[in-house]
Amino acid sequence: MQSYYEATARERIAGIVDAGSWREILPPATRTLSPHLAALELPAAFDDGVVIGQGTLEGLPVLVAAQEGGFMGGAVGEVHGAKIVGLFERAKTHRVAGIVLLLESGGVRLQEANAGLIAVSEVIRAICACRVRGTPIIAAIGGKFGCFGGMGIAAGCCTSIVMSEEGRLGLSGPEVIETARGVEEFDSLDRALVWRTVGGKHRFLLDDCATLVDDRQSAFRSALADALRKGETLDVASLERQQRMLEERVERFGRCSDGEDIWRGLGFDKPASVPLLATDAFVALSRRLRAA
Repeated sequence: MQSYYEATARERIAGIVDAGSWREILPPATRTLSPHLAALELPAAFDDGVVIGQGTLEGLPVLVAAQEGGFMGGAVGEVHGAKIVGLFERAKTHRVAGIVLLLESGGVRLQEANAGLIAVSEVIRAICACRVRGTPIIAAIGGKFGCFGGMGIAAGCCTSIVMSEEGRLGLSGPEVIETARGVEEFDSLDRALVWRTVGGKHRFLLDDCATLVDDRQSAFRSALADALRKGETLDVASLERQQRMLEERVERFGRCSDGEDIWRGLGFDKPASVPLLATDAFVALSRRLRAA
């Protein structure tokens, strides 16, 4: 089994796009470096921690951006963000079935401060602009560093999200919450608590992620292709549906203090057993409960 969780950005791309179809844009040889890191005398990466390019996915022409968690946790700086935005700009002049974002990021690169914040805001604006034009944007989340901060917001703006159980999605990361509010509020070392709060299974049950797959690159590949084919245009009707869903969620679960309370409210007789369920069994059971 080729693990998505363990793979690098380039390994994930190789496992998802059709063999021989990948063409990288601004590869390491171009040395697209962050000027801010150099000024601070910090180590840099020749691709600034994100790989972009074009290829096909099950025959569908796609543009792909893959964040490299191994470099500064996939954090977004000025150049990193500009490369992603440039990919969206390319979609204006190239016929593609959609854009695939393989996200793994702790959010903004603190060393680049405002430049990083602006970069993330430009990524979010570019996602929304592409969706308005009818181009699906599909995010995949299943890496070691999860998807937090501004990139967590960016993921929420995408047409659809594919996650594995190992993936994590949120605004503030566990360590950030603990630092700001104390360990009594959130213990970032409690792995079970972290995963039942921001993990893939919990996000699937809350409809934050449309598809949950196991930790195989082939599973991500199939799910991403399916999501591209479905698509959905960003319009007023879709925003209103999303707003209603969020209002209903707050009404139903706003007083819950733990993920297990939500799972119990969704019909799981033994919520403590949810993390132990295999992905296929978990998805099948959750669908039966929703249909009941």
